[in-house]
Amino acid sequence: MRKFFFILVVFLSCEVSAQELNCGVTINTQQVKTTDPKVFKTLETSIREFMNTRKWTDDTFKPEEKIDCQIVITIREEVSSDKFKAQATIISTRPVYGSDYKTPVLNTVDNDWEFQYAEYQALEFNENAFTSNMTSMLAFYAYVIIGLDYDSYSSKGGDKYYQKALNIISNASNREEKGWKAYDGTRNRYWLIDNILDPKLTGFRDAFYQYHRSGLDKFYNDQATPVTTISKALQTLDNINRSQPNSMIVQLFFTAKGDELIGIYTAAPPTERAKAVNYLMRLDPANSDAYQQIISER
Repeated sequence: MRKFFFILVVFLSCEVSAQELNCGVTINTQQVKTTDPKVFKTLETSIREFMNTRKWTDDTFKPEEKIDCQIVITIREEVSSDKFKAQATIISTRPVYGSDYKTPVLNTVDNDWEFQYAEYQALEFNENAFTSNMTSMLAFYAYVIIGLDYDSYSSKGGDKYYQKALNIISNASNREEKGWKAYDGTRNRYWLIDNILDPKLTGFRDAFYQYHRSGLDKFYNDQATPVTTISKALQTLDNINRSQPNSMIVQLFFTAKGDELIGIYTAAPPTERAKAVNYLMRLDPANSDAYQQIISER
């Protein structure tokens, strides 16, 4: 009986630890001369535990179903012994059905990463009230990562998690720290969730789902149809860009997917390649030279 109880406890412990995120965390301090670098090692561990052990959804995830993501924080300024300004890069991926390939889903840079932290300080978060800038930022991106992942498997599947991210924005709206308000800039947390939920940009989420579920996930047994589907998704994004130019969420799509799209269309039929290059150069003009490779490769 005692042996059975021990096995049951171990099993339940494993189940509890299998939360939604598999988040790697790196803190870079090369730009500052900190008096106590050990603080950042402790913080690195604390952030990793906060992201990976907290239960973010009501769903049950198997260990292999966890969402792979990464947060790279570059400390830019040590304002005081426990107050810092930084830049954070947030990346997430998801597996493509029938392959070992993982497609980039989110790749964004947050230049307004301001926080206070003393060594061994507990990272506390309350969904219904602002607790700290650090945990609010972390939770915000956790919900965006989960929302995008759900959107890639089910049409509008991430709604619940985007609403949670929006609630964090609301709770932080009166804070002096940047990134939470519309007037803080044109590419920040406020605009990210605003774009995702904006009815005028709803076609983005349709294209996002189509790209992943009817495009990438179908390559395992059909090479032609998924390319056509992805081209249709690009057409939808092109239509959005014409009516709502320079939307943050559309730009982030190509930050994440640019290299992937070059790979997809380099191997595509000539008609699809030519059509795709036209879309890509309009949608992501900063990388026009890179997209020209699609045509010049053959």
